[in-house]
Amino acid sequence: MDDDLRPDPDALLAALPAPRGKLKLFFGAAPGVGKTYAMLAEAQEKRAAGLDVVVGWVDTHGRAETEALLAGLDVLPRKQIAYRGKQVAEFDIDAVLARRPALVVVDELPHSNAPGSRHPKRWQDVDELLAAGIDVYSAMNVQHLDSLNDVVSGVTGVAVAETVPDHVFDRASEVRLVDLPPDDLLLRLAAGKVYLPEVAERAAGHFFRKGNLIALRELALRRLADRVDGQMRAQREVQSRAPVWATSLGVLLVLGHGDEDSAVRQAARLARALSAPWHAVWVDRGHAGAAARSSVLAALAQAAEQGAHTLVLAGPAPASLIADYARRHNLSLLALSQRGNRPRWFWRASLQQQLAQRAPELNCLILAAGERRPAATAGWRWPRAGAGGGWWQTTLASLALTAAMLPLRGVLDAANLVMLYLLLVLLAAVRYGRAPAAWAAVLSVALFDFFFVAPHWSFAVSDIQYLITFAVMLTVGLVAGQLVASQRQSAAQARQREAHTRYLYEMARELGSALMPEQVGEITGRFLQASLNAQISLWLPDAEEQLEALPDTPLAVDAALVRWSFDHQQAAGQGTHTLPDAAQLYLPLQAPMRTRGVLVVAVPDVLALADPDNRRLCEAVAALAAQTLERLHYIEVAQQTLLSMESERLRHSLLAALSHDLRTPLTALSGNAETLLLALQRGGRAEQEQAALLLAQSQRITRLVTNLLEMARLQAGGVTLHQDWLPADEVIGGAIAALGSTLDTHPLQLDIDPDCPMLYGDAILLERLLVNLLENAAKYSPPGSPIRVSAAAEDGRILLRVADRGPGLPPGDPARLFDAFSRGERESAISGVGLGLAICRTIADVHGARLSAANRHDGGACFTLSLPQRPPPALDFDPENLP
Repeated sequence: MDDDLRPDPDALLAALPAPRGKLKLFFGAAPGVGKTYAMLAEAQEKRAAGLDVVVGWVDTHGRAETEALLAGLDVLPRKQIAYRGKQVAEFDIDAVLARRPALVVVDELPHSNAPGSRHPKRWQDVDELLAAGIDVYSAMNVQHLDSLNDVVSGVTGVAVAETVPDHVFDRASEVRLVDLPPDDLLLRLAAGKVYLPEVAERAAGHFFRKGNLIALRELALRRLADRVDGQMRAQREVQSRAPVWATSLGVLLVLGHGDEDSAVRQAARLARALSAPWHAVWVDRGHAGAAARSSVLAALAQAAEQGAHTLVLAGPAPASLIADYARRHNLSLLALSQRGNRPRWFWRASLQQQLAQRAPELNCLILAAGERRPAATAGWRWPRAGAGGGWWQTTLASLALTAAMLPLRGVLDAANLVMLYLLLVLLAAVRYGRAPAAWAAVLSVALFDFFFVAPHWSFAVSDIQYLITFAVMLTVGLVAGQLVASQRQSAAQARQREAHTRYLYEMARELGSALMPEQVGEITGRFLQASLNAQISLWLPDAEEQLEALPDTPLAVDAALVRWSFDHQQAAGQGTHTLPDAAQLYLPLQAPMRTRGVLVVAVPDVLALADPDNRRLCEAVAALAAQTLERLHYIEVAQQTLLSMESERLRHSLLAALSHDLRTPLTALSGNAETLLLALQRGGRAEQEQAALLLAQSQRITRLVTNLLEMARLQAGGVTLHQDWLPADEVIGGAIAALGSTLDTHPLQLDIDPDCPMLYGDAILLERLLVNLLENAAKYSPPGSPIRVSAAAEDGRILLRVADRGPGLPPGDPARLFDAFSRGERESAISGVGLGLAICRTIADVHGARLSAANRHDGGACFTLSLPQRPPPALDFDPENLP
């Protein structure tokens, strides 16, 4: 019975976080090498071994031998999704989560899901299954690895659109290489075992050329060798005190020159080959147009997905910014593209040369140039008329300045007139930006030539020296305008970051005084509105863990996506891998102890969240809100605890005062009732039955008052133990005698082990504990039913048990019966206030014992007192005095 005091092992295991499932990849160099066949064959072996295996998605491509391996396996039906007026079959992740098998087979890991699916990619479905603790078998080819995608397309001439990030491959628990020599694979292709005959004929002349297959096989072997080598290095680092390959290498990739995709892939391969961390940065000098900026931000997101740390640097001196960043993060290898290393002007040094001057300790690597995309080729384009602000204002200002200077044509020197035009160019750059300033420079040269250079009212030039003036004027105007515009852009970015920092500081200060969740939602919404012009909806869990939106933050959101983000503690929606087409960003409010809710952010500008600064601002706001909500939760817990403690103290003080005042008259009442009963019994009077009832009730009330006093004394900490060695039978006998006639209607069954050791404790308190347990058994068991009292030693402890044949314990946690003023039934004809068992537990606690309750298998309840068994004292006697 003492085992009932221990926590339930199943409950403890259920409380632990579910272990992550294991991913086994069947990896090949090309289609047709037998990955699906090998995967299903191993799944059949697992099923034969008794493992629960289901098939979530497998395409046999009409191969009879592959279809035969599906026999006996549980194949889940596919999910139908409406797309462009047709029903598209996709993998049903919800069916697998509901089924929860031990192992699921999901083929074609790089597959792109149809729009409307939970995740854009199948590898993201697999990742969710792994997070749920389900093992997964999947398959892929080497051309689908993201870092090798451009290499494969360069070798085979075929671009593969569906890719898998390398971290999915690297984190797989096991990768099995399914290999086949190129000649054997070509024979399979010719036999129609890879594709249908008409498709196989075209494939043999393109992708399945023998040279391509040899190159793909080498790539697959090398990539798997890199994985094994990384595992071997990690194992040696774990086992060695001084790692053999300890290195301080770090790769810094500089983006922003039109070949971002190729540069990201090359840098990822380089960092993986060196087993080094890598970063990707973009130096925003204010020259990039909207298309180029969008392209670079997308490349930064791609680099982050490949495991890079990303950041946008702002300033007019790229070499200094890059060198400072590399030194700050201890990155010794800089990766530059060929285009990025070209000087912008013939008189300026290349970026590599500038870095060599500013940071000679850094190594520079020039990456091979990738295919240049038109959308991000130039830093800026000449906009159309009216496409942006400042064009007609600059034109009118130039004409107005010219009209104002015409009367001064013979008064001011030409050099002064040129300076006025240059001033106009600078003002245009400050007010309207780079392109209007360049237009102002060109227009100023034309107006100066037409109106102020002889012959007037003509673009002809009489003095050849004016050509030099025109060239210098145009060059100075363009360069000055570009520099001023760049500084203006840098200042704007610095102001934005300073504003973000100020917003976070002010928000943290206001959240420090928030006392209600509604205030947290109002403050969070106000600051995101001020910084990003965003609307929010704050969803918080209730007592049943159901998520509800705060009333003051209305926003139409997907409640299912809110639930998913809360359960998985991952961001979802816009700009993420989970339903990226959603209109909002869903951020879980992760506090140190648990997730406190979900923050939904809706930004009007869809490109705003592509900026890493804005995304970090949203995440910082969510973190501040989560910490504030956790602080409010623990403030509420502390207040409730303090209130409960104070209420308990007042209640015990009141009960102690009342019971003390009642004890004296009750003692007199009991004594007089006993005297009256004896007198009536001697006289043989008929009223002796009523006198006996009066005595029994007065004794019961006396015991109740004694319990109240005892509880008050124990709660006040005024317990002084007078411990001694006590025989178990004497303690049990004293308790039975103290109950008197209470046990007359219940036969007692005593089972005291003759070898039971002596108890060590306070005789009065232990007797009081047994009195309460026996009285409780007599109260809740029917008359005539036996009460069993036993004492024995088990596993180093002494167990005293009181068992009855009553209705047993009520449903729920038995431990709550030992709370003060707690009864098994709220409305009952049985008298009592629920203090007896609470006193028993307190007495057990002061003795270092445990008190538990459980239902008996054959009916009734059993209360067990488990006392620590102490070594008996050494007896001091003289052996010569023994008879």
